[in-house]
Amino acid sequence: MILAFLFFCVALIYSSVGFGGGSSYIALLQWHGMSASALPLLSLTCNLIVSTQSFVQFSRAGLFSTRRSLPFVMLSVPAAYLGGLYAIKETTFLILLTASLTAAGVLLLFPVSECGDRPDTPIRQWIRRFGFFLGLPLGFLSGIVGIGGGIFLAPILHLGKWAKAKEIAALAACFICTNSFAGLLGQMQKTGWKNEVFATYWLLPVAVLLGGLAGSRCGITILPPVRIRQITGAIVLFVACNLWVKQLAALKVF
Repeated sequence: MILAFLFFCVALIYSSVGFGGGSSYIALLQWHGMSASALPLLSLTCNLIVSTQSFVQFSRAGLFSTRRSLPFVMLSVPAAYLGGLYAIKETTFLILLTASLTAAGVLLLFPVSECGDRPDTPIRQWIRRFGFFLGLPLGFLSGIVGIGGGIFLAPILHLGKWAKAKEIAALAACFICTNSFAGLLGQMQKTGWKNEVFATYWLLPVAVLLGGLAGSRCGITILPPVRIRQITGAIVLFVACNLWVKQLAALKVF
């Protein structure tokens, strides 16, 4: 019940910016003692549940643009599937996950102004010309570590002032939804569907569904975009710091 409540809180906060919460799900499950091989399966499943309903709510609010978002998704989906298939050692998996979360958390906390009718910035020009290729590495990385990838893409789009914060949240939800599905297929083909894991942790998908429904609604109507990004960035960095401490302790650095 405690784990389910924590998953509910994670889904509530992350879904308000279009994220699925996979980074924190993995941290919580690892803290709970789940094996590394099963982590991506449950994390991607919860990611898929939260991001799908978040995407639906953001779309109904008129915040999603298919034309502008499709280029980011086209390469990320097959890359996420291949990432899910890719076999990786547990130590490498944890280092890759922790480094990714650290970078994403710092970017989320980096102060940016809201997108407006201003001349193109160099980053926005680069995204318009080459953003199509961002989906390839981000999708592959998300498939490996069990995260939807939106937590990596959204900070880049914010820094480049690609769109308004809530429009970026809508794209992030779509990006995570599609990548989570593709990555989950790859993970299932690699390890199989672990029935015993979902039989034991069946309450977690229910908790994230309820938290995601409430969080995505808050992200659309209540919470200011800057505050949402700060809260999310702080959570991501907190998770990353805990993972760094565990890995350094395992290496007997201190």
